[in-house]
Amino acid sequence: MYNHTVSLVKYSEPLESVRQAVDMAGGLGRIKPGDKVFIKPNIVFWTDKVPFPKWGVITTSRVMQDMVALLIEQGVRDITICEGVVLGRAKDHDTPRHAFKTLGYDALVARHGIKVINTFEHPFKEVDLGEGMKLSYAADALESDYIVDLPVMKTHAQTMVSLGIKNLKGLIDINSRKRCHNPDPALDLHNWVARLADPLPPVFCVIDGIFTSERGPGFDGKMHRSDLLAASWDVLSADLVGARLLGHDPAQVPYLTMAAERAGRPTDLSDLEVKGLKIEDHAKPHAWTFPYNEEGSLPVGMDKMGISGVSFYKYDNTMCTYCSGINGVVLSAIAMAWQGEPWPKVEVLTGKMMQPRPGHESTILLGKCMYQAHKDNPDIKNMIPVKGCPPKPDQIVDALHKAGVMVDPNIILNIEKLPGSFMKRYKDKPEFDEKLFQVED
Repeated sequence: MYNHTVSLVKYSEPLESVRQAVDMAGGLGRIKPGDKVFIKPNIVFWTDKVPFPKWGVITTSRVMQDMVALLIEQGVRDITICEGVVLGRAKDHDTPRHAFKTLGYDALVARHGIKVINTFEHPFKEVDLGEGMKLSYAADALESDYIVDLPVMKTHAQTMVSLGIKNLKGLIDINSRKRCHNPDPALDLHNWVARLADPLPPVFCVIDGIFTSERGPGFDGKMHRSDLLAASWDVLSADLVGARLLGHDPAQVPYLTMAAERAGRPTDLSDLEVKGLKIEDHAKPHAWTFPYNEEGSLPVGMDKMGISGVSFYKYDNTMCTYCSGINGVVLSAIAMAWQGEPWPKVEVLTGKMMQPRPGHESTILLGKCMYQAHKDNPDIKNMIPVKGCPPKPDQIVDALHKAGVMVDPNIILNIEKLPGSFMKRYKDKPEFDEKLFQVED
């Protein structure tokens, strides 16, 4: 006997493909017309400055529109779409509004009378997850009758995969998100993510794999057109299947093994039934981590360029979302500044637990957490702190210049425009268009 069901279907046509995935997963019959339903998409990043690759990064508007339509067919009227977009400025409410409008959510409001809200403009409520672990969740989500979870099928540079459970991290406030990136091994990122679904109402998960991404979760990963939908009334089961589809053994994904252990379940899919397509026919390896050299001091690409004199150590799980958002652009700026002459032995420390290493003339402490950890460290020869949370672009430029790494300031100061440069990867490829991120009339 199977205890859980996951549907796996090919996306081929509007509404009917999502309908098939939902019906094969058990349907929406348990949701009653008077219930409050809270829909959580994945909008991990947004900028209104330039067009940027959304494929494999953001939940398609196609899946969102179809899911809303199915709920309306069920007679549900109290529907709220809610997301807490990762932003460089905590009180930036204009960017989320731009995201919701561009993705067509405003059109769904006008058409169906649903609500669309920015998590950060509404109250949070602290929840005790046990063992001294507490997170503050969006009160709207906690007070709903059901959560409809619409993650993207992607890998993740810290948690290996990002699927239904990981998508729920967008329901917690900023301080809680930072708390998840804890240097204590017993309270590390995987431990927190494994518990994210615990205090929530019943979750129905539809993993949007129309586009998938490797080395996600952001726009700098590699995107694929996969046309897959996986759905389940059990979010852990959906994630176990999603991990397999991305080419990863769930037993090797720490937060999935922790969540399964807490639920008293295996990770080998032996207690769940997959209806529809066969996983083995559609699984495709998706790399999850960005490769670094053997020392972990530079990305492989920069190492092959011959860059020397600077060590920008590989990120760890203590680097939170808000610092990770600037990590890539700083590396890009350093790579572009390379002129063939070694820099004067500079190291850059990030996250919460990196340690300075001998032989460096200057140590840049990137972010408030690194500064707090090493502000009194006598082993640092020349300390250059960047104390912001997250670090401010102009202060990052100043720090690099002080260390002798003369990056072009415009690259870092115009960080919100950088995502547009990744669009050229998908130019003239018909499978990568914007139509699936628009609500149709």
